[in-house]
Amino acid sequence: MSASLSLRFLHCHVNPGSFGYVTRPFSQNAVKQGYKYVNAQELPTDMRSITDRAATTLLWTELFRGLAMTLSYLFREPATINYPFEKGPLSPRFRGEHALRRYPNGEERCIACKLCEAICPAQAITIEAETRADGSRRTTRYDIDMTKCIYCGFCQEACPVDAIVQGPNFEFSTETHEELLYNKEKLLNNGDQWEVEISENIKADYLYR
Repeated sequence: MSASLSLRFLHCHVNPGSFGYVTRPFSQNAVKQGYKYVNAQELPTDMRSITDRAATTLLWTELFRGLAMTLSYLFREPATINYPFEKGPLSPRFRGEHALRRYPNGEERCIACKLCEAICPAQAITIEAETRADGSRRTTRYDIDMTKCIYCGFCQEACPVDAIVQGPNFEFSTETHEELLYNKEKLLNNGDQWEVEISENIKADYLYR
């Protein structure tokens, strides 16, 4: 008996009291029924198809087609820019460096509701507040740990008075870790510096807020 025929009729004897006989046929039909061939296709055998395949292989047509695609990019406008001397456009929804805004009369917008602190998933915001003589609440401490911030924009979305925002500035790298621990004064200075751009971005996006 040949080896293939022996494998085809191979079976394993086990204890009859438990499972009885277990047989496993080894045939090509079992493989074909158990698997689905996705890209299986037969190549045509006519003379024209054979000639085309031979020409593609011998003349390297696919190689020259790729080289032509590469050379075409030499005559196109480059996609890169010469940063930092050139800068690309930013979306009005760009989430950059944080800032605290003021009203036109100079009054702070923040009402110390602490919604931004509560919604921050990274717990990067720390707020302390007190009540003023007129009954309004204002912050005495507003800290953001920029090393924890994930720039999700939840604080900006939760703020009911558009006090805490993420401005268009993305160039605020520092040399020390301490410089990335923003306090209230730093955030207010950012708001004063970028107020024009921030207000324009909010106006451009007001229909979707």
